[in-house]
Amino acid sequence: MNALTPFVEGLCFAEAPRWHAGRLWFSDFFHAQVFSAGAQGDLRAECAVPGSPSGLGWRPDGSLLVVSMHDRRLLLHRGDALDTVAELAALAGGHCNDMVVDAKGRAYVGNFGFDLYADEPPRSTRLLRVDADNSVHVAADDLTFPNGMALTPDGRTLIVAETHANRLAAFDVNPATGDLGARRLWAHLPGVFVDGLCLDADGAIWVADARGRQVLRVAEGGRVLQSVSSGAQHSYACMLGGQDGRTLYVCTAPGIGPEKGALRQGRIQTVRVDVPHAGLP
Repeated sequence: MNALTPFVEGLCFAEAPRWHAGRLWFSDFFHAQVFSAGAQGDLRAECAVPGSPSGLGWRPDGSLLVVSMHDRRLLLHRGDALDTVAELAALAGGHCNDMVVDAKGRAYVGNFGFDLYADEPPRSTRLLRVDADNSVHVAADDLTFPNGMALTPDGRTLIVAETHANRLAAFDVNPATGDLGARRLWAHLPGVFVDGLCLDADGAIWVADARGRQVLRVAEGGRVLQSVSSGAQHSYACMLGGQDGRTLYVCTAPGIGPEKGALRQGRIQTVRVDVPHAGLP
């Protein structure tokens, strides 16, 4: 497979890439800004998020949901307004992070579960669900750093990266209520710190390795089908998009934390793949 090529450079720390309305949307943590980029990499600032943005998704009415990491809130951006729709601090065990929004506007939101930047030891936490009426629910318990997520095209399976457990978990979804069934193992990837992910039309997952320098295409059960090196940079998230859904966008950086972000060496890079995007996000 071809190597990654530059798309956008000079970022602090890009995360949560989403292909939406012909543009790649993403959060830049330490710039405290949500951006979008056109096909040629032209940047457009979409909204400022003082609490540091993370997961992104859209409700059926076209309004943008944004996770505010540090103050553990779910925000809604519509027009020029940015409003809090859910307070998550009482249930989130650490900074809130990635999110997937389903076709009915329900948001599944992960969190660290501990203070990563203070080097606290990992501990389990909850996956939260914010419904379209903005009510907050515990969707699942006892997860280890729930991070990147994807929903299958039928909306009936949620796949969650448990970063510090080196695994992808799967849950059956009740389409009427959004409730999750029992967790099952989708893939165990020893040594891989699974982070942002997306689903392709063959049912495989592209997932970034947060401590490695690669993105992997993985089949259910854990067989690695393909790998792409991110060179000297670590990879933190990936998204299939572009006009035909076959451009893989990969968010890379020299490391995590504000000091690394201040270097402004974060990038989004691309590679063309054979199988297009499927499901959500």
